[in-house]
Amino acid sequence: MPDLIAQGAKPQERWRRALHSGEAVVLGRDSGSWSVPWDERISRRHCELKLSGERLEVRRLDTARNPIFVSGREQADFVVQPGDHFVIGETTFTFVVEKARVGREGPAPLEEQTFSAQYLQRVRYRNADQRLEVLSRMPEIISGATNDAELFVRLVNLLLSGIPRANVVALTTVDQSTDTAQQVNVLHWDRRLHTGGDFQPSRRLILETLRRGQSVLHVWSTGTPGGASFTLSEESDWAFCTPLMGEACRGWALYVSGRYHGHAGMTATPSDPTDLREDVKFTELVAALVAALRQTEQLRKRQAALSGFFAPAVLGAMQSADPELVLMPREADVCVMFCDLRGFTRTAQRNADDLLGLLERVSRALGVMTHQILEQGGVLGDFHGDAAMGFWGWPLVQEDAVDRACRAALAVRKEFEVASHTPGHPLADFRMGIGLASGRAVAGRIGTVDQVKVTVFGPVVNLASRLEGMTKLVQAPILIDQATAAAVRKRIPATTARVRTVARVRPYGTEGHVEISELLPPAGEPGQLSDDQIRQYEEAVEQFTSGQWSEALESLHAVPARDRVKDFLTVFIAQHGRTPPAGWDGVIPLSSKG
Repeated sequence: MPDLIAQGAKPQERWRRALHSGEAVVLGRDSGSWSVPWDERISRRHCELKLSGERLEVRRLDTARNPIFVSGREQADFVVQPGDHFVIGETTFTFVVEKARVGREGPAPLEEQTFSAQYLQRVRYRNADQRLEVLSRMPEIISGATNDAELFVRLVNLLLSGIPRANVVALTTVDQSTDTAQQVNVLHWDRRLHTGGDFQPSRRLILETLRRGQSVLHVWSTGTPGGASFTLSEESDWAFCTPLMGEACRGWALYVSGRYHGHAGMTATPSDPTDLREDVKFTELVAALVAALRQTEQLRKRQAALSGFFAPAVLGAMQSADPELVLMPREADVCVMFCDLRGFTRTAQRNADDLLGLLERVSRALGVMTHQILEQGGVLGDFHGDAAMGFWGWPLVQEDAVDRACRAALAVRKEFEVASHTPGHPLADFRMGIGLASGRAVAGRIGTVDQVKVTVFGPVVNLASRLEGMTKLVQAPILIDQATAAAVRKRIPATTARVRTVARVRPYGTEGHVEISELLPPAGEPGQLSDDQIRQYEEAVEQFTSGQWSEALESLHAVPARDRVKDFLTVFIAQHGRTPPAGWDGVIPLSSKG
């Protein structure tokens, strides 16, 4: 199969993609599946590739800023043969024609070891920080994969970067439609170094792994002088295989192979293969995460068009309606909430030996957010990394959309605050930031027959996301826009929720400004500001905005020191020597998104 391999300056900056005869593709920094996002010297659309037989034709586009080098010489229109490469910026592109050939049986190993889940739980990582750094890319890998083929490429790349001793990584599958054929196929594979030879995974190892439902290691050579003479191939004298469990990945397995010789620290022998157990544990964790995520996605697709997104009360109200008409995209007045989970990195570092347990805790934290969205009659729009997005006001008109969104936000805040004061609580290490914005947007079902999601889009969605990011800068758990604040002041009694104006800010990268406010619980709850203290703060905001900074500081001194939000103003005043800058318009420019 003709492939193009891209390799950047760092090991993880890599991909291997199949080329198809007669098909022209564009290579660039922003070119879909042929993107090279890590190299700034590559233009968004840099060159066109076209496979002709076993020749790859390359043509530099007019939009390319930097040259293409072949054998050290700049060229704009050229042909490469298998094994040749060209260079753009700091990235090398190698054209290869290699096959993955799975033999009928293969040789018996000198040593075979099966790794149970209980055994691997006792294995401790010696390089936990590196493993965590690789695993932190999992959300991006899953969410960024637009189809299975792209997911396969990203998954194999992740394992290659996470297992330095591996020479080859592959995702394989066994056709289980018949009991006799047991056809083994390679969905995607890649090798660390180009050898020019075909890849020959062990069919025996793959089938044994799927039969046992556990990771299995085969060793064909000791890698020591006088050891066994047989090696499966030039690049493999050991390999292990890990199954991906569940209906969504039935018959799938991750195949990892390498050599003992030439790898620092590789001293294992056939009778003592524990040198590889950390790598097996890491691969099992990746397999479990991918299988779980694919299973979740498959279940979501199997659910009815409405049940995955709406609260039971909303579903009940729509039972007599035509789902196709109800879900049709249309404009609506909505209130959008972004709720982001904080503290994952710090908690992950402390729980490096129990990453599956950490995953369960993160899922529980996200569950708090989604539960409150649905509990208040909202629509679960989407997940963005560690953030959940919900909205109110569609598909049914909700006159109290802002009320519902605010109650959901305050309920999420309270649950996390209670957890933070409860030793041993699964959510004790996590915090959250919430942004709420109200306005006109388009909401509805978008996608295809095979993959569909209900979401909302428009400026109000972007504003809610920005407000969530600003919570980090302002140190306020919940920030709302001016429209939402006005609705709260008008509609919601102070016994349910309160509002204080925080400041007028200019979001990073924009020219306009927005007035941001904080949504607060009722007075009287432990640690909350009194109504008088809120009035004192808002008086300080008016003085600050009008340029009376000395008076503003005096007003801020009346606000308790425990209030982190007031630091947002006092620090800004101090940074400018307590004197408004020339042309002061009352707006604080933000230097980052949060």
